[in-house]
Amino acid sequence: MKYTITIDPNQEEEVLIYAREKTELIQKIEALLQDNATQLIGYKGTEFRILGEDEVCCFIVEDNKVFALTDTQRYQLKLRLYQVEALLGSSFIKINQSAIANLKMIRKFDSTIGGTIKVVFKNGHVEYVSRRNIQRLKERLGLV
Repeated sequence: MKYTITIDPNQEEEVLIYAREKTELIQKIEALLQDNATQLIGYKGTEFRILGEDEVCCFIVEDNKVFALTDTQRYQLKLRLYQVEALLGSSFIKINQSAIANLKMIRKFDSTIGGTIKVVFKNGHVEYVSRRNIQRLKERLGLV
């Protein structure tokens, strides 16, 4: 099977598949593309709502469940953290194994004695940047 990938920031993303028949591989590609088109839907009790990226401070994992934290609310998502990460825009960055931060919703950074970075969000929630992700965060913030 041949394939071509063209990176062009001015082009809208599009996937074209030319095939003689619909194979298992094509079905897997379709499923992957449909998963990426999923909106972020947050659940709280019996209620659910579509969450906008601009209102979420961070996504965290607790007890094997993914939660989106906004200024005042906490919504559970029915996606895994890696699936959420794939849906998010450029203002989000994974800061540790169980948290993805919205850079626009961070109030401040504090460095600790142990060399880790403490992140305080606008809603008061606190997370720590893992050593593995410190360099990526610094690059993203233009500190390197």
